[in-house]
Amino acid sequence: MRGTVDTYRKVIALTGPLLPLVSFFARLPVAMAQFGSVLLVAETSGSLATAGIVGGTLSAGQVVFGPVLGRLADRHGQRPVLLVAAAVNAVATGALVAGALGHLGTGALAAIGAVTGASVPLVGPLARSRSVALAHRAKADEGVVGAIHSLEGTLDEVSFVIGPALVGMAALLAHPAFALGGAAALVAVFGTVFALHPSAAVTAGSPAPVRAAGRRVRPPAVVYAVRGSLFLQGAMFGACQAGIAALTARLGVPGQAGMVYAALGVVSAGVGLAMGALPARFGLRLRWRVATAAGLALSVPLLFTDTLLSLYVVVTVLGAACAPHLITAFALTERSVEPVRLAESMAFAASSLVAGQAVSLAVSGRLAERYGPAGAFAVVGVAAALCLCLALITRVPAARSHAVTPAGARTATDAPDSGRASPEGSTAYAGR
Repeated sequence: MRGTVDTYRKVIALTGPLLPLVSFFARLPVAMAQFGSVLLVAETSGSLATAGIVGGTLSAGQVVFGPVLGRLADRHGQRPVLLVAAAVNAVATGALVAGALGHLGTGALAAIGAVTGASVPLVGPLARSRSVALAHRAKADEGVVGAIHSLEGTLDEVSFVIGPALVGMAALLAHPAFALGGAAALVAVFGTVFALHPSAAVTAGSPAPVRAAGRRVRPPAVVYAVRGSLFLQGAMFGACQAGIAALTARLGVPGQAGMVYAALGVVSAGVGLAMGALPARFGLRLRWRVATAAGLALSVPLLFTDTLLSLYVVVTVLGAACAPHLITAFALTERSVEPVRLAESMAFAASSLVAGQAVSLAVSGRLAERYGPAGAFAVVGVAAALCLCLALITRVPAARSHAVTPAGARTATDAPDSGRASPEGSTAYAGR
């Protein structure tokens, strides 16, 4: 336990205590946007179909343009990309609120939703790549890099528990418009603060001439396998949501659906934080296989769940397999790609997760209508089984494929005095 605490202290020494806090609040709007847009449009239009279309275009915008923003961040640095994205997203979210309250047509709302999704600041992926760049520049060991992935995964999980909860509370106490208005304010303030944080200097980007010096190579096969695995994990999330909603509605307690799904996120976040205690010898290939095997084993009881208590128990336990898979997938991505393509690759990974969830929600929702909750929960099991197959058949390199020094960062031989710690070293952002 003490070793784990010491490892996380090293992480905070690298990033400073303010960066994780700011990045957490900057992630909340992402977690609030889709759910909030669906509730808002359903409330103002009276049509669930319209709400689904708007929510779908928002997800599609994020899936398609997320990797583009990541590529721009790799090329031009995180700061300018984040500043523009945060500003556009805040305006687009505000426009979506105004359009819904003004009863705009479905096409107009869908177009605004697409812009909202396309401009979502990639705070989660960019925070990962920024913190990893800080660790590599400070020549931190793999234990610290692993703890960074655990911490970032935990922040993601907590944000996706609190975000929808805030939307639900706003809808219950006042109106969904307040939730999306709050999301616009959060992204404008904390997205900007995250962009301007001094740590952004470590991700200043690689100009085109530097990137053109060598031939651009395709990522190794494991990267594509991980993206597929994340797509399937997203499918599990979407099917869980549909199945939970269907079962709680059948039991006459539809208001419990959000609480049940939140329980999954809370347990997942807790286990994710504990992942920092795993020793380095427990390698990524083994972690991937164990996490996906656990996901399959723990998803099977969903098919036989028919009471509210059993639903809480089964979903809560299933949450223990989610964070380990997500953390391992992002860690495999980070270890396998070129540092100058890290933000783009992290964005592709995050977009895969969102895409899987969106597709699964549409499919499993129809299955739940036709076959009941078990129809949706069957999708969870199938996706989990495919995840395990990918983990078993994919060759995972035993070591990093590329040098870890971030593009644009100083190396020890570049420093004016290699015998002294650089002023841009591991404690440069502590206390900010």
